[in-house]
Amino acid sequence: MSIHEECGVFGVFSPEPTNVAAMAYYALYALQHRGQESCGITVNDDGVFSSHKDLGLVNDVFSREVLSRFPEGKIAIGHVRYGTTGATSRRNCQPLAINHQKGQMALAHNGNLSNADLLRDKLELAGAIFHTTIDTEIIAYLITQARLKVRSIEEAVSQAMNRLEGAYSLCLMSSTKLIAVRDPQGFRPLCYGRMPDGTWVVASESCALSAVGAELERDLLPGEILVFTKDGMTSRVEHCHTKPRKSCVFEYIYFARPDSIIDGVSIHAARTR
Repeated sequence: MSIHEECGVFGVFSPEPTNVAAMAYYALYALQHRGQESCGITVNDDGVFSSHKDLGLVNDVFSREVLSRFPEGKIAIGHVRYGTTGATSRRNCQPLAINHQKGQMALAHNGNLSNADLLRDKLELAGAIFHTTIDTEIIAYLITQARLKVRSIEEAVSQAMNRLEGAYSLCLMSSTKLIAVRDPQGFRPLCYGRMPDGTWVVASESCALSAVGAELERDLLPGEILVFTKDGMTSRVEHCHTKPRKSCVFEYIYFARPDSIIDGVSIHAARTR
């Protein structure tokens, strides 16, 4: 299986329908250093999902014509992918859009699951059919399985996290919610901010918030689940403080952009030191 660890994710929740695809485009452009293999955007227009994703750089995949075909919406997520080993394939582009009995879901993922092979084997033996070779599809299956048994998408995400091991951050959306997740050890970075009009923004790095005019609020806590709805933001912390805190040193010396701030640390200052 291919390993694709360092990617970039982005999510936006606007109080009113607007050109969220353009916001995602500028954010992904700011996160381009985190992935040059492929990119994608999924827009939620009142429960109807519209996606475009392909191999290549952000400004090549998303021409003016492509962006003009996206509808306005309140929610969108985006992804840039960095492949380290294995063949490049369009089927591995994200976000992944899923249709199931409880509704639609789209998922963008940054990280690598250490128990991916074990989870995939169990799911396949239970009848799952995989169309990609990325860990993201495993996470999508686990969330969908849990969603069929619980009352909310955020509860399904929480239950799926009980089975995930490794480094990950997630941006996902249902028909009415944007959800951001950081792994319980805090390996992968994820932060959120807010725009003057009340629009919520989530991104792998703070430089993407600046690119769309959002003010950085803070980094997600390790294990935290943030849920954004029309009623505001709520935080779930049942997975916080369940594992020892760990960080990826390569974020500070290689992967992140110098003008980003991760867990309160300036990347430029860290590299200077």
